[in-house]
Amino acid sequence: MSFASEPGRDDSNLPPLNVVIPDDARELERDVIAYRREMRAQRRRRRLAWFVRPFSKSGGPAAIVPLIAACLALSLVGGALLSVVTMTPASAPTIGSSSAQPSVSATLTKLPAADLEEPGGGPAPVRSLGPAAVALVPAHCGCGPSLRRLAAQALLANVAVYFAGTGQEDITQVSALVAQDGDGHAVAMTDLGGVLSSTYHPVRLTVLLIYKSGTAEITTSALSGSFQLGQTLSELTLAGPAVR
Repeated sequence: MSFASEPGRDDSNLPPLNVVIPDDARELERDVIAYRREMRAQRRRRRLAWFVRPFSKSGGPAAIVPLIAACLALSLVGGALLSVVTMTPASAPTIGSSSAQPSVSATLTKLPAADLEEPGGGPAPVRSLGPAAVALVPAHCGCGPSLRRLAAQALLANVAVYFAGTGQEDITQVSALVAQDGDGHAVAMTDLGGVLSSTYHPVRLTVLLIYKSGTAEITTSALSGSFQLGQTLSELTLAGPAVR
């Protein structure tokens, strides 16, 4: 206030102010609550205006693109997490899964004119045995599990299976393997004259897969402990590939 001016007016020529200062500050509590309520309402209005801005005319079509991109990214992340959570051990990829069939060494060749003989029976030309699987079992091969697997797969494929010793002295071993690992389906045979033994040199277990025509066969050697020959055994009922 200027003491040189008129009473009740200041140098700015403003009207006088009627300022009331309460004696107790608690009398202002109602005004403070109303002020804070108004400030919260303003913040809510600003947030709502920011959210609906992409849909308004002022935002334009380009303003909604970031929102669509964000929704798409969230949906992709959610789908990936859901697939990981719901993946079962059976469907999860594993290293060394049993579904992958191990490789088997195979060679197409022409059958020799050899005869096999069943104990107590007469000789039979090997070319007349097809469709069949003939396992050439060397002495002390220790291949019981592989023979058992071969007999089971041949039974499922409805194909005959023979365990053949590489010499007359091996018939006792082969008969024991038939009883133990033949699955009630294998037949013990003797390689007369050792023709098959001298042709294929079975240092380890060797399997001859003979087609029904008897014209060709596949020599399978170095069988692993989890080999799969089911599909090949089923194809032995066909004429088989020609061998020149």
